[in-house]
Amino acid sequence: MRAIWKGAVSFGLVSIGVKLYSATEEKDIRFHQVHRQDGGRIRYKRTCQVCGEEVTYDDIAKGYDLGGGEMVILTDEDFADLPLTSSRAIDVLEFVPAEQVDPILYNKAYFLEPEGAATKPYVLLRDALADSERVAIVKVALRQREQLATLRVREGVLLLNTMLWPDEVRTPDFGFLDEDLKVRPPELAMASSLIDSMAGEFQPDAFTDDYRAALQEVIDAKVEGREVVQPEEEEAAPAAAVDLMAALKASVERARAARGEEPSGGAGEPTPISAARSAQKAAKKAAKAPAKKAPAKKAAKKAEPAKKTAAKKPAEKKAAKAPAKKAAEKKAAPRKTA
Repeated sequence: MRAIWKGAVSFGLVSIGVKLYSATEEKDIRFHQVHRQDGGRIRYKRTCQVCGEEVTYDDIAKGYDLGGGEMVILTDEDFADLPLTSSRAIDVLEFVPAEQVDPILYNKAYFLEPEGAATKPYVLLRDALADSERVAIVKVALRQREQLATLRVREGVLLLNTMLWPDEVRTPDFGFLDEDLKVRPPELAMASSLIDSMAGEFQPDAFTDDYRAALQEVIDAKVEGREVVQPEEEEAAPAAAVDLMAALKASVERARAARGEEPSGGAGEPTPISAARSAQKAAKKAAKAPAKKAPAKKAAKKAEPAKKTAAKKPAEKKAAKAPAKKAAEKKAAPRKTA
């Protein structure tokens, strides 16, 4: 690796000389633009739109567009006068818990190597930083720009992560955020079960860039003059299901089958899915229970008029019998003679 920057980490009154190296590299396959007929490289000339002449790098300055055709020109002297106090220093500002730094702020990563006699204080800062379980917030000037960054330990080396400034992170402004969308508990339980069935330990080496590998195969075949063997087509993803619960359930069963586990329908411990279903059934039974008592009340109400009518009939019979008794008594009574 080649150092791209040299400076010092300013840690209180301690100064640690370091070299800066890019910690990452892109593995994309790069191409040149060429003439299709003869393979000649395509070159672009830097020409001025005003005079039409070709311009060298020495005659190129930076221009800030004010709009309306107006331009402010800045030269190297203008940039040299800017107050970059940390031009050759990595100033430690504070130490904070790593979880307080949002990963969206991270930009590029660089390794720091101790230079000369700075190995001892370098190791001291590294070990103290590792023991604190914190990251150092620093400021550094790279490529004529002051940047916020963090210092942390990775594999025994200090790692510098440049960061975006807070105003460089966009605020999401989407319509669905204002909608009042409700997620049902069974759906949430099913989604949680899907996450659990796909849980694992992150191992970066387990993932590969299949597109880059296939593209390299095409290039190698071209060089060797052989035919390119098309890779096997992967199984097409299933069409989007209309029923969200059905899609979640199918995803859970597919994940379990991939892990060699038994389907959720088999005997075993209750899962979030079965628990959610049991809760649904219990809720339905509880809702139906009061509804069954209502007919009994109606029957009771119907029975009341029936009792009243039944009570009326004996009374009517008694009332009918009373005149009959009186008539019989009159007949039985002896008649008076003159």
